[in-house]
Amino acid sequence: MKNKMTDLRDHLFATLEALQDPEKPMDIDRAKAIADVGKVLVDSAKVEVMFINAVGAGVKTTGFIESEREALPAPGCKR
Repeated sequence: MKNKMTDLRDHLFATLEALQDPEKPMDIDRAKAIADVGKVLVDSAKVEVMFINAVGAGVKTTGFIESEREALPAPGCKR
């Protein structure tokens, strides 16, 4: 997979920096669109974590959230 959560963070921080640029600030509507897409990606990452917890042992990652080790179940989650 090409894009990872780390890329999303980079884009969101770049948006914050562009909004604060005193000479040429980013358009508010564009920043809102970026934030909306970022929220959708974060929500999908939450679903990925729920998937990993539901599937059980042996699942490392689906590729969107980077991990070198096996995911542990969330507290109270039964595998």
